Amino acid sequence: MLEWSDVDLAVRDAVRDFVDKEIRPHVDALESGEMEPYPVIRKLFATFGIADMARESLNKRLARLREGGESSGQSSGGSMFGGSGGMGFIVVSELCRVCMGVVTGMGVSLGLTVPTIMSRGTLAQQERWLPELVTYEKVGAWAITEPDSGSDAFGGMKSYVTRDGDDYILNGQKTFITNGPDADVVVVYAKLDEPGVDKRDRKVLTFVLDRGMEGFVQSKPFRKMGIHSSRTGELFFNNVRLGRDRLLGETEDHTSGDGRASARSSFSAERIGVAAMALGVIEECLRLCVDYAKNRKLWGQEIAQFQLIQLKLANMEVARMNVRNMLFRVIEAAEKDYQISLSEASAIKWYCSQAATDVAMDAVQLFGGNGYMTEYRVEQLARDAKSLMIYAGSNEVQITQVARGLLSDG
Repeated sequence: MLEWSDVDLAVRDAVRDFVDKEIRPHVDALESGEMEPYPVIRKLFATFGIADMARESLNKRLARLREGGESSGQSSGGSMFGGSGGMGFIVVSELCRVCMGVVTGMGVSLGLTVPTIMSRGTLAQQERWLPELVTYEKVGAWAITEPDSGSDAFGGMKSYVTRDGDDYILNGQKTFITNGPDADVVVVYAKLDEPGVDKRDRKVLTFVLDRGMEGFVQSKPFRKMGIHSSRTGELFFNNVRLGRDRLLGETEDHTSGDGRASARSSFSAERIGVAAMALGVIEECLRLCVDYAKNRKLWGQEIAQFQLIQLKLANMEVARMNVRNMLFRVIEAAEKDYQISLSEASAIKWYCSQAATDVAMDAVQLFGGNGYMTEYRVEQLARDAKSLMIYAGSNEVQITQVARGLLSDG
């Protein structure tokens, strides 16, 4: 894949027009919390028929399962609009040019919560939760991170369930949960209390909780450095009673193993998605910087004539090309049903997030004092880009994952 197709470009232009009319004028309200991000995405879905496509696709899937067909989860191609090629990535990239937080909330709900239920849930569970999630009528959250288990997600996990007859009792806490304060449906990972088994090695089970359950508390939104329009919070579980119908697969012996397997699959999809997010940031920074360099004058000439400014612009363009090409590889892999490994997904996430952050910080520098001011927008892009180096696993963890992949091949 060397370039976007004509269809891709048409979709891009249509989405860009929507963003310019429906999101760009409201960025300050979204960033301040005055305006919630969810209605914006629902309007996007309605405008482009995404909700209808998602509903139709789900109905076909459920019909196939009712007839005894195989249950196959979404591919790990990273698109939150399964089977739509580059369309999902284009939507993500265009949104991230203006308001990355809107994408983060959408991505977790559609790219993590939905695929986990889709790949591991029984037919009854999929019928119960997916119809309103795939259309974004309900907002999903995906809860694995804890205060003492960020990068060490499984080993340090302290949230646990104990068996109580046919039910389970959940206790613990999750933090840094995207959509946590507002989610209607939450996928929660917790360890099974297994006496005699080392706590680090205990089985990880996956449950689905609904907002308002007794003992389940969702915190107010955190205040963050960036992605302000994405609402992030904590979840608390105090003796939450869960029937077996809330255990994904309704068995502790799921065919794909315990919850670690589904989480690792989600890690790959989440990390791959960072490429589209980074591309949006880079493209917007480049657009703003080229325009500013042509119009800003110092010592009687446009700053675009200064070689150090040209170097910044050239580096931005190289980053744009590299990140776009990585994204093209992801799209081609999905089209050919090629499974991108966790180590490659980590490499993509590591490079693209670093590139976006470097470009955004250079954009602030190119704008000088103006770049430090909110109204010029590059400072928001810089704050948002930095989150990509932590989001979906810190870049230090990505480096370790890439190295493991190389060494295991040897």
